[in-house]
Amino acid sequence: MQTDRHLQSAGRAPGRSINYRRRAEIFRWLHRAVILAGSLAVMLVVLSPVAWLVSSSFQNEAEIVSVPPHWIPDQPTLKNFKAIFAATGDETVTYETRNKQDPASGDYIPSTAGNLLPAMANSFIVATLVVILNLLVGIPAAYAMAKIRFYGRNGSIYFILTTRVIPDIALVVPFFLVIKNLGLLDHILSLVITYLAITVPFTVFILIQYFEGLPDELDKAARVDGCSRFQSLTRVFLPLAMPSLVAVILFAFLTSWNEFLLALMFTQTAASQTLPIVLASFTSDFTISFSFINAAGLLAIVPPVIVAIVFERYIVSGLTAGAVKG
Repeated sequence: MQTDRHLQSAGRAPGRSINYRRRAEIFRWLHRAVILAGSLAVMLVVLSPVAWLVSSSFQNEAEIVSVPPHWIPDQPTLKNFKAIFAATGDETVTYETRNKQDPASGDYIPSTAGNLLPAMANSFIVATLVVILNLLVGIPAAYAMAKIRFYGRNGSIYFILTTRVIPDIALVVPFFLVIKNLGLLDHILSLVITYLAITVPFTVFILIQYFEGLPDELDKAARVDGCSRFQSLTRVFLPLAMPSLVAVILFAFLTSWNEFLLALMFTQTAASQTLPIVLASFTSDFTISFSFINAAGLLAIVPPVIVAIVFERYIVSGLTAGAVKG
């Protein structure tokens, strides 16, 4: 009797293990399917506005406002981009002259269209200066706070953190008074100064965390070999901190490129206005041309995308840094 029971239980055991493996495999496939569906949904939400921006920039006004919308242009046109590069802004635009143009034909050009390319140049100059000055100020400050023990070190770090809690809108009036007293109103240097006040604390905080994660023995070994503090920073720590430097560069560049409030407060003429201000002016004209605005918006996202592509290798290494040790 006992022998028969053992044979029966031995015969059922393989069947049960097979069922468990099948259930585990089905669960794994369901798990992957849920993750895939969620990823596709997030990607659809994120990329749909970008796809519409690209598509509509090659459409005329009538096609943009059509129902249902045309995700693929029926008759792609480069009129909008040609208008951007051909606009001079020298003609006086009035309501009467604007009435002679038909927005639906795609020939409508906003009165401030000629300011777009100079504004892009201003934005690029401001963003580049902010990035360079961020690195020049933030790297030595972060290295000193991370590797040099001095009186008031912790207080300095906490003070930097508190500056990131203050909203930008609360700083508009103090910034305005400082810029006015310096005589820099309606000048791109006013934006450089104010953007540094916003981005430098973040730069220092990020680099402090990265430098503190590097062994102190590296600094001691460099000092024993005869390196000064500056040589230890430039020859030992900076090459190792490249991923964090890329994160800082991207943050400073994108913040300066996209900032609107301070640029609206401190710039009044086309000579100093940046790209977000000029893009906003396209919507306050006599008539709105969605095709022209979308073409200008497409040009506005090109520089940040190029910066991200150039630093892609360092971005990936920064995301995976510290994942594997030993």
